[in-house]
Amino acid sequence: MTQQNVVVSDTKSRIKRAVSVAQKPLVVPGKYNIQYSYPRSRRVLKNIEINGEQRINSWVDCMRASSPTQAKSILSLAEEQYTSWILRHPSALDMFEQIVDASQGKQIVMFLDYDGTLSPIVNDPDRAFMSHSMRKTVRKLAKCFPTAIVTGRSIDKVYNFVRLEELYYAGSHGMDIKGPSKSFKFNKDKKSEEVLFQPASEFLPMIAEVYQKLVEKTKSIAGARVENNKFCASVHFRCVDEKKWSELAQQVSSVLKEYPRLRLTQGRKVLEVRPTIKWDKGKALQFLLESLGFANSTDVFPIYIGDDKTDEDAFKKLIDRGQGLGILVSKFPKETSASYSLQEPNEVMDFLQRLVEWKQVRTRSYLK
Repeated sequence: MTQQNVVVSDTKSRIKRAVSVAQKPLVVPGKYNIQYSYPRSRRVLKNIEINGEQRINSWVDCMRASSPTQAKSILSLAEEQYTSWILRHPSALDMFEQIVDASQGKQIVMFLDYDGTLSPIVNDPDRAFMSHSMRKTVRKLAKCFPTAIVTGRSIDKVYNFVRLEELYYAGSHGMDIKGPSKSFKFNKDKKSEEVLFQPASEFLPMIAEVYQKLVEKTKSIAGARVENNKFCASVHFRCVDEKKWSELAQQVSSVLKEYPRLRLTQGRKVLEVRPTIKWDKGKALQFLLESLGFANSTDVFPIYIGDDKTDEDAFKKLIDRGQGLGILVSKFPKETSASYSLQEPNEVMDFLQRLVEWKQVRTRSYLK
């Protein structure tokens, strides 16, 4: 198993000690204990009972903190700051041999975010297209390892981008999960049945209603874009002038105050209205591993790659399990529970291609 906090040293032995942790039995509860409550995560914008102006200012501060700009790129940071960060979260490409060494004797399972990981971040969320080469790489990856897309988008939208039937899809931050429509050789069960899990299905009418209200409330703010992701409503502000962020937050607040069973979270230039159930990408990762038959397994090695704050729940889940590792996609230092880093989708593709090639070589050697 692997630990998430990795420190690079100048010797291979120290690296191996840093990425390994003693195996221990996994105890997974039979139920997910879905409850309605406000999470304690720092990224959640709580609907606390404070003055409206104070709350809006708090939200705007969170919007700035979660939405780094080019001015905060690596080049503008102190060199020692970046050096310190990359020592703690080294490139997964540079550390590739150590990663696959840690997976020896275990089944690798791949979990991939979409926006900013498999596709570039773009101003228009409807044009976040996946490159042909990336699609080809992910298709090959799925032939080697069980592979899932875990995204904040709705399943229908992300499937229209990816168009691969052999994958698992966890949309709406894991609140909408479907298995591959093609026969899936990795499932330990004899029957390869399509998984369908929607822990927040009762919220569908509420989210649809909130979506319409958000569209109406934000239509006067230039650049604002509201997206219905089925189990969450996303308000994109990437193209909104920063001077208008406070006004946008006020409009979102005016809608949200009518729905105490919904909460507000933020990602990269996006505010997201979600149900208050205890469910996130980390829970989705756990559910998918159980669906594959790895609930209590000590021979599984999950790898999760993502770029957003919502992916931190999955990184932390891997730490809790004492298995696998997380890889953050980012060009600049930021707080993360991931072990490793990659700078952009092109590096993600390079890493995935190397995994495929490594698996193919091992398979050929085994057949000889």
